[in-house]
Amino acid sequence: MTQQERRPWIVGVSGASGTPFAASVLRGLLAAGESVDLVVSRASRLTLLDETGIAFRDAHWQEDLRRWLARGADGKPDTFRPDIGGVRHWAAGDLAAGPSSGSYPAKGMLIVPASTACVAGVALGLSKDLLQRAASVTLKERRKLVVAVRETPLSGQTLKQMVALDEAGAVVLPASPAFYAGATHIQDLVDFVAGRVLDAAGVPHQLYRRWEGELGGASRS
Repeated sequence: MTQQERRPWIVGVSGASGTPFAASVLRGLLAAGESVDLVVSRASRLTLLDETGIAFRDAHWQEDLRRWLARGADGKPDTFRPDIGGVRHWAAGDLAAGPSSGSYPAKGMLIVPASTACVAGVALGLSKDLLQRAASVTLKERRKLVVAVRETPLSGQTLKQMVALDEAGAVVLPASPAFYAGATHIQDLVDFVAGRVLDAAGVPHQLYRRWEGELGGASRS
C-alpha cells in the first residue's frame, strides 16, 4: 500500500487511567486490517508506566508498543501476538506531523482513553499538542471522532464540554463496560468498551458477545 492509498485511523491516547482500553482498540483495528496513526500524549506515558511498567519512548516506539499490545488486561505478558506493521507513530509534540493538517488522508480519530483535560482541550478547540490538534482537524473536516471518556464522577463543566463535543459531531462514549455479554475476566470488560468504540467507528470486530434479545443467553453460552 502506497502512502497515497493509505487512509489510517488516528488513535490518540491521553493521560486518563485505562491504557488497556487503548491496547484493545489498537489490536481490534489491526485485526480488521486497518492502518493506524498513533499519538501517545506525554501524560499518557506516565499512566502507561504506572499501569503496565512500560516506558513508551519515541526512539523505541515499535519495541514498546509491541510489549504493550502483547500484555493482557490482567497484566500477563505475551497474552497476545500483535502485528504492528500497520502502525505509524507520531510524537505528541510534533505539530508538523501529518495528522495536524486537514489535507492528510485519514478515516477519523479515536481518543482512548480520553481524560477530562483532553475533553476540555478538544471542546475548546485548543492545539497544545498533536493529539488535540488532530482532534480539531478531525472535527473541522467532518470526519468521525470518537471520544472514550474515562472519568468518574463528572463535574458540571466536563458535562458541558461533552455536550459541546456532541454538538460538534463527535461521538462521546464513556468507558462503561456492560455485563450482559457474559464477562468472566477483566479482559472481557475491557474488550466490551473497545468493541463499542470500534462499533462507533464502523469497524468490524469480534471483541464481545452481542445482545440477541434472549434473557440469560450469556449465562448459557
